Amino acid sequence: MIAVLKPNTTIEQRNHLIDWLKGQNVDVHISEGKDYTVLGLVGNTSRIDVELLQSLSIVSGVKIISEPFKKANRKFHPENTVINVGGVSIGDGSLTLIAGPSSIESQDQIVDIAKKVKAAGASILRGSAFRLSSSPYDFQGLKGEGIEMLAEAKRQTGLPIISEIMSINDIALFEDVDIIQVGARNMQNTELLLELGKTRKPVLIKRGLANTLKELLMSAEHVMAGGNEKVILCERGIRTFETYTKNTLDLSAVPVLHELSHLPVIVDVSRSTGYSRYVEPMAMAAAACGADGIMTEVHNDPINALSDGASSITPEQFEKMSDKVRKIREVIG
Repeated sequence: MIAVLKPNTTIEQRNHLIDWLKGQNVDVHISEGKDYTVLGLVGNTSRIDVELLQSLSIVSGVKIISEPFKKANRKFHPENTVINVGGVSIGDGSLTLIAGPSSIESQDQIVDIAKKVKAAGASILRGSAFRLSSSPYDFQGLKGEGIEMLAEAKRQTGLPIISEIMSINDIALFEDVDIIQVGARNMQNTELLLELGKTRKPVLIKRGLANTLKELLMSAEHVMAGGNEKVILCERGIRTFETYTKNTLDLSAVPVLHELSHLPVIVDVSRSTGYSRYVEPMAMAAAACGADGIMTEVHNDPINALSDGASSITPEQFEKMSDKVRKIREVIG
């Protein structure tokens, strides 16, 4: 349930109403827009007399939210959420480029790539230290040592960093990581999501291989319900009957999620198709459909990469892609 307050409502009147609502055993979330204030009511709202609330002189309207996701809902929070990470804004209408290797392999590798993608236009560095591979015989990541290497690349370049977490037990290792990524396989790991809700770091959640947008938003809701409202949604392709690409990139998810939610939406153009030759056209399409950011796997030697070399582009290819997507964004405004 949401209650929209009239523009001339005083802070004293608003606080008095909030105290009364909390007395009805519901949590109240305040969202202040340019012309109005929205009070989002979360919890068992059945005790609240809707007609009484509607009749108050400071209330211009009351709406019942039927969707199970409340805090992630645009009705609950009409203004776009903008997340600031180390001076980089995500969700403010600009296009944020996130680039780096699928896996951190060495200190020299991650620093070299970080310097090159920064020069080419990336504003956030990605790199996985923990890997959940399909095969137990594949490279499993450098774990804690890899996080330290990523942090060193951050110190040398100034780029904020994002890395994927696999287990609650590893949260302490992510102290220097600016954005914690929840991968597709962990999208519905409720225990992990709730624990990340206790942190104050931005959390990026990737859509699962066979999950609906509603399920993705419910995953975000788990984090937000814990008190952490810095959530970024990521479309990374879903499993369909198509075999010419690793996954099918659902770009319609971008406008749909923007309609349903106030949270930023980015697109992973490497994981989605699985092949480097499709990265640039999908990045241009993501920029055209209004994505808040694009995530790309960049490796300085894709052929010899320890993981996901087939989907990785070179720094030179990233530079060309970066130039094209920014031009597209300028054209569409």
